[in-house]
Amino acid sequence: MNKNRILVVDDEEKIVNLVKNYLEKEGFEVFTADSGNEALKLFESEKPDLVVLDLMMPDMSGYDVCRRICSVSKTPVIMLTAKTDEVDKLLGLELGADDYITKPFSLRELTARIRVVLRRLDRQGTDSSTADNFKEDVLVFEDIKLDLRKKTVTVNDNLLALTPTEYKILVLLMSSPGVVYSRLQILEDVLGDYYEGYDRSLDTHISNLRKKLGDNPASPYYIKTVYGMGYKMGGI
Repeated sequence: MNKNRILVVDDEEKIVNLVKNYLEKEGFEVFTADSGNEALKLFESEKPDLVVLDLMMPDMSGYDVCRRICSVSKTPVIMLTAKTDEVDKLLGLELGADDYITKPFSLRELTARIRVVLRRLDRQGTDSSTADNFKEDVLVFEDIKLDLRKKTVTVNDNLLALTPTEYKILVLLMSSPGVVYSRLQILEDVLGDYYEGYDRSLDTHISNLRKKLGDNPASPYYIKTVYGMGYKMGGI
């Protein structure tokens, strides 16, 4: 059985060593970097399955590293941050991060978050729920085309760069246009396991998805908010 490969990026040597030792005991293969530039080099050479990334770096911010990684790969990123401001956390999610955890943190909680994200990716890759449960290989809603086999999304034939979370949300909503999905239903389907932090970030994921789809207040949204209930694709 192959070990999942984790890249841990933090300029605090004590934290890096603690995380590395703990994750290795939990069965992961771990690579470490103490700067943004080193992290990008290791990301390219080692091709990790997941990146644990500190927000505050000496040479390059975690935001910049996250942006670079998410622009070329769908590898999930979990942000480490000492900041408690919600804006700082949501900015990381807007750049494509899958989750964040605030310092000081429990090594057990960090490991649990890592396993949640990796299980979700495994389901997307091997579970038939994404593609095989649909009769068609392509879902279409107005100008949006979603290819379940290729895992691509286009609007007016323009290819969109979606994060794994945004893609999964869109699959769920496009599978049943007009059906209202509650926040909890979306969280359970998209994320598999529930964390309070994810709940606060769901609106950000929806907002980012709307922007990429070209939704704007001047015209009817593709994704509509049903106040007090949840979200749906199209409809009145």
